Amino acid sequence: MAEADIRVEDYLDDKLQSTTDFEHLDTLLSSVEYQRSQLQSQLDDATRELDDVRRSAEDRNAALIAQIREFESLQQSIDIRLQIVAASDAPDDAIRRLEPPMKRLHSVNLAHSYLVLLRDVQDLRQAARAHLPQSPKAALEPYTKLKQLSLRLRKLQVQADGAAVHLVTYVESVADTLWDEMKKTMRGELEAVLKERGWPNVDPDLEVDQDWLRCFERLLDLQAPEVLYSPGVVTLLPVDVMAQIFVHEFRFHFMSDKPTSLPQAIGTHCFPWLLALIEKWEGFFQENFGPVLAAKFSDTSVSHRMVYMDPVCAFVASMLPILREKIASTMADATKDPVFLSSLMAQLMAFDQGLRAGFNYDGGDADNEWGGLASKVLDEHFSTWLEAEKKFALERYRAIMAPSDSRNIDYDFAAGGKTKPTFAAVRVTDLLRSVTAQYEGVRRFSHKLRFLIDIQLTILDEFHDHLRDILEAYLGITSTVGRAFGVTKEQLAALEGTGALETLCKVYGSADHIANTLKDWSNEEFFVTLWEQLQMRAKSRENQSNLAGGMSYDDVRDRTSSAVGTEEDGGVIFDETIAAYSQKRKRAQEFLSETLIESHRKAFKAYLHRPQWSTIVDDSSIDPYQLTAVTPELDEPLRILRRDLEFLSRALGTAVFRRIWREALERLNSMLWSDVLMSHRFTASGAVQFARDLRALCSLVERFIPDGSSALGGLTDALRLLNLPIAAGEGAMSLRKATDMMFTDNAEAKKALEEMDIDSLTPAHARQILQRRVENAE
Repeated sequence: MAEADIRVEDYLDDKLQSTTDFEHLDTLLSSVEYQRSQLQSQLDDATRELDDVRRSAEDRNAALIAQIREFESLQQSIDIRLQIVAASDAPDDAIRRLEPPMKRLHSVNLAHSYLVLLRDVQDLRQAARAHLPQSPKAALEPYTKLKQLSLRLRKLQVQADGAAVHLVTYVESVADTLWDEMKKTMRGELEAVLKERGWPNVDPDLEVDQDWLRCFERLLDLQAPEVLYSPGVVTLLPVDVMAQIFVHEFRFHFMSDKPTSLPQAIGTHCFPWLLALIEKWEGFFQENFGPVLAAKFSDTSVSHRMVYMDPVCAFVASMLPILREKIASTMADATKDPVFLSSLMAQLMAFDQGLRAGFNYDGGDADNEWGGLASKVLDEHFSTWLEAEKKFALERYRAIMAPSDSRNIDYDFAAGGKTKPTFAAVRVTDLLRSVTAQYEGVRRFSHKLRFLIDIQLTILDEFHDHLRDILEAYLGITSTVGRAFGVTKEQLAALEGTGALETLCKVYGSADHIANTLKDWSNEEFFVTLWEQLQMRAKSRENQSNLAGGMSYDDVRDRTSSAVGTEEDGGVIFDETIAAYSQKRKRAQEFLSETLIESHRKAFKAYLHRPQWSTIVDDSSIDPYQLTAVTPELDEPLRILRRDLEFLSRALGTAVFRRIWREALERLNSMLWSDVLMSHRFTASGAVQFARDLRALCSLVERFIPDGSSALGGLTDALRLLNLPIAAGEGAMSLRKATDMMFTDNAEAKKALEEMDIDSLTPAHARQILQRRVENAE
């Protein structure tokens, strides 16, 4: 109330601010009265509306309560009725009485639908027949509807859990029979023309007439939907008709009781006959029917398939079914005869390649390489063929290794300066090459990889083990530990003379030949492609337990290359095998060097302990440089060196020959330096004799290894210093002068060496050498 008084007071203060405002008091009162009456009117209206809303809400609540009560009453009534119905048998009796009439009614409706469907089927069949043979395109329309109906019924039958079996089967049979009738009708027209023209007794250069072409085109028109919409390749009907006479001829020659029907004659008679037949009629088909096929299919979805665009490929496709039948019957005999199976597969793959190369036949799928007739055979018989080929290959390998002469070195294999392998190594690579030729026509990657690993790498592993056994046996005979376990006289005799070198050269030459051959093969297209396919599969396949042919990733990697499945560059499919043979080659080379060094040590034993180097020549007028005879103790070492040089120069290539001898000569240089030069004192004549011996040794080496005596260069320079004369002419270096300069200081020593043009000796070595002269003994 106080707030209202305040608002009134504020209102009056606002309106009556001066005495003049009282003059308008009546106007102000009338205005206030008017506003009050309006507010009162609004208040009355709001009150009436509120009363109406309250009454409406009460009416709705009352109606809702009434409905709820009515529903509850109805529900109670229904429950009572349900109890009565449940306790009564009357509904079940009524249902049972109605079931037979309802079933009969359903059967009648179903029978009516069946009859209507059958009528439509017959109508479509008659409509198709009516258009033949004049208009095959028009006949296709009702046939297509019938075929679609057949397919839809089959789809609905699956959804209906196999219902209407007889109906679906009947419609399908009508569609198939109609198609056969349509083809028979149209084939008959072309057959009549062919008979009238005397086919195939016509000139291959003949140009066919219009009737022939028209019949050919009509059959294509009839078959066009089948060609365009079939997921696989179908043979062309007109070509089938023309090829039928050749099929009969094929049966007569190769599937009857004639000698040419024998399974073993398939490669010598059957395959050549068919290739010759196709070649004979190639031009005829190409010239007469190539434009027809191009006009029909060039702008369609099958234009990329040569069996529809090239009539020669279509002719091949029409002849292949009878050939597959022949091959299937032949395989029944071949699987029982491994030798025949091996030759048959080679002949079959050669025939496939003849079709590809000679007639561009791709099986109808240019994107995916045609596997050929061989691929179908291998899908079923690959394991049998692989085992047969593996057995033959291993038998041939053992036959190669059996003769003793196969392990001899083949000196005629290559010209001089080339490493010579054994006969066995050459024959093994020939065997492996023949195995490659046996399976290089195989198209499936897993089959090729199985051949490589199961046969070729197995043979290579066995030959590698053979070389390893030779090295182990050699080590057992020559090592102290090996001899402790007992060595036979025969084994020791086999290593006498050049026997040890020959044994090691056999291993080295064989390992070198295999390793180099595998490197060459790794660059051939066949093995490069095989490696790329292996890499692609190893990188993309998630299931590494079956990388190819049932072999896991680890199995394949261990047998081929550690680079399989990696991003490494430079890997090849023979990496592991090349590495294994390279290791054996390296080990054999090391043994060769060690054997030469040991041989030299034994041969020079007497020479090293010769005591006459300090003998003084009584006759000072004798020129020591005129000595021509070598030391008698050097005759045997020179003979052994000549023998070893002659043998190794024939057996080894130039590069390895030089490497081995350089190492051996460097060791000989060290031995002569330490055990002769540094272990004895020399008179002038002794020094000259030693130099004469070294010249004989170097001369022998130079005969076989140009510039090979450089390995003895250090000893040669040392003997130049050792052979300085006691007195020399003006400007020449004498023993006394050289000694004075050498022992003055290093600068003078180096100056003396420079004057003598000696750069391989240090001042320390030079002093030691000069001290070996008896004149400088003190």
